[in-house]
Amino acid sequence: MHNYYSAVNQEKILEEIDRKGFTCIPNLVPIPICNDLIKSYADDTLYRSTINMARYNFGQGQYRYFKYPLPNMINTLRKQSYDFLLPLARQWAYNLKQDLSYPDFYADYLRLCHQAGQARPTPLILRYEQGDYNCLHQDLYGELNFPLQLIVMLSEPHKDFDGGELVLTEQRPRMQSRAHVLNLEQGEAAIIAVNYKPKLGTRGYYRATIRHGVSELKKGYRHTMGVILHDAK
Repeated sequence: MHNYYSAVNQEKILEEIDRKGFTCIPNLVPIPICNDLIKSYADDTLYRSTINMARYNFGQGQYRYFKYPLPNMINTLRKQSYDFLLPLARQWAYNLKQDLSYPDFYADYLRLCHQAGQARPTPLILRYEQGDYNCLHQDLYGELNFPLQLIVMLSEPHKDFDGGELVLTEQRPRMQSRAHVLNLEQGEAAIIAVNYKPKLGTRGYYRATIRHGVSELKKGYRHTMGVILHDAK
């Protein structure tokens, strides 16, 4: 089994996510796996649904949700990501005085999702072509939401596509929003807050809302994978 986080400095990465609400990890997913995932986009047997974004005013482009049973690679990445991010998820819940349960084992967390009526898998692949974009949004699929998720770049920038930057906004109470623009390389993963991150103010911690989207693609085709750790209703 491939260990996706074997070369990652856990303390440094978690500190950066805690401080900024996101981080980037180069070379998290090997390039051959990225290429295989792109090819798999055409395999209808792997997916439970296909969404055309323009139909719902989400932007322009298309994405497909995997169905259970998930490919082994995605199962492994989901579980290892949960294990890696669990200490920070618990710390954020403590900081915000939330009564949330994050079990020691990912299988038990998924069981909580399914008991809450969230039984549909949420990992997905997104495909953009020239002129496509994704509006700012949050990947919330029910009452239970693990606070962090992954976005993995599958395509090779400047070879497969141009444009299509990952955009994050941080909305702070009574302040103007702050934007971050990320240019991911092939195999690189951004770990981002799903909904909000705790931010320390003069009266203790408050919620800074995080949204993400994709700027307009200038040319080519861009594929990314979203790895959300909670399931959907």
